[in-house]
Amino acid sequence: NEQLILRSEEGKRYIRTLLKEGRAIQFETEVRHRDGGIIWVSINARVVKDSEGNILGYEGTTEDITERKEAERNLEVSADKLRKSLIGTIEVISMMLEMRDPYTAGHQRRVSGLARSIAQELGLQGDVIDSIRIAGNIHDIGKMSVPAEILVKPGRLSEIEMELMKAHPRTGYDILKVVDLPAPTAEIVLQHHERLDGSGYPQGLKGEEILLEAQIMAVADVVEAMASHRPYRPSRGLEAALEEIEKNRGILYHNDVVDVCLSLFRENGFSFEQT
Repeated sequence: NEQLILRSEEGKRYIRTLLKEGRAIQFETEVRHRDGGIIWVSINARVVKDSEGNILGYEGTTEDITERKEAERNLEVSADKLRKSLIGTIEVISMMLEMRDPYTAGHQRRVSGLARSIAQELGLQGDVIDSIRIAGNIHDIGKMSVPAEILVKPGRLSEIEMELMKAHPRTGYDILKVVDLPAPTAEIVLQHHERLDGSGYPQGLKGEEILLEAQIMAVADVVEAMASHRPYRPSRGLEAALEEIEKNRGILYHNDVVDVCLSLFRENGFSFEQT
């Protein structure tokens, strides 16, 4: 039989597993040959006892899984490279949009930061928080299809101009749905202007028809937009923005999302400069 040597800590863990469970099923670890080579193995073993329960020894099988482990490692490296490339692409898209609409420069980044903080305070899982962060950074990507003169127009928009502006969530969704982004990033972008009472757009969704992630984005978007300068109006101030979501808590905006957002600013000292 081929002699294999477990590393000290792994050997101790292997023995603890055998003594506690009486067996070790698919125990994966790196081991060293007597000749010094390192391989990965999967061990299936059990404790052999006599009729009185005394340990006589151990028996089992060992499978070389080095190739599988190397394939898994290569896959992780590829996934990491793809993720970094995706993040870079998202940043470029965000920068392109902000070049067309300088008045909202930084808006998406700030919305993303606030939405991420709200999601963290709500105790959502890491992959959900990641989707919210990504969606926040590109939630207005659909404005790429809106004429620049409308984006920077000083004063009230006409009805036709407003309809063009209201189309941006759908346009953003159509752009993102063909990209391999973590679900439900595209849906968050599509729904970030929906409201609990059905008064939002583009689908007029109500209540639980709206993704929680999109409801988080909606609150973050409203607070940042109201607190910032726009071509058609000066900043209304942070407190006015917080009063807006507080007044419409449970009407337009999710109760828990509003409560967490208010707490972040009023009790935890959150500011957009942190994002």
